[in-house]
Amino acid sequence: MDSKIDLNNPKLHSLEESVAIREQARKEGKIFVLTNGCFDLLHPGHLSYLREIKKRGNILWIALNGDKSVQGLKGPTRPVMSNEERAYMLAGLEMIDGIVIFEAERLDREILALKPDVYAKAGDYTVESLNAQERAALEKVGARIEFVPFLEGYSTTGLIKKIAKAAHTF
Repeated sequence: MDSKIDLNNPKLHSLEESVAIREQARKEGKIFVLTNGCFDLLHPGHLSYLREIKKRGNILWIALNGDKSVQGLKGPTRPVMSNEERAYMLAGLEMIDGIVIFEAERLDREILALKPDVYAKAGDYTVESLNAQERAALEKVGARIEFVPFLEGYSTTGLIKKIAKAAHTF
């Protein structure tokens, strides 16, 4: 018997499906909020951030960095979990309405396609530190850029270090 869980994920959509859902939300007058990230190992910082950005609109969509994208950004030992596993974890959170996986290092294609009303990032970012291509795409679609306070002391890299240290005690 296979012990793997079924990662069938009704919140995971292709970009085309995501655009159709976004267009329906626009017709209904709903505010569509987009954020992105690797979300390699969920931790309290992620949950705090996601709860806060959900307050910025009616629909919260995650553009999830795919495995190749994470490797390009974080190095060859990452991600810890596959994009399907990470999407499955995120889908279990009630504040998340949908997820789209992207493989590029930058999100400009998805921004231009989804045309979010609000684009949110954690407070460790600033308008100046956003990638120039992504910022230009956000400006082109008229998205409001918002930054949510960063919950200090939590990061995936820090969590990986704690796990590695704990593993040495066995």
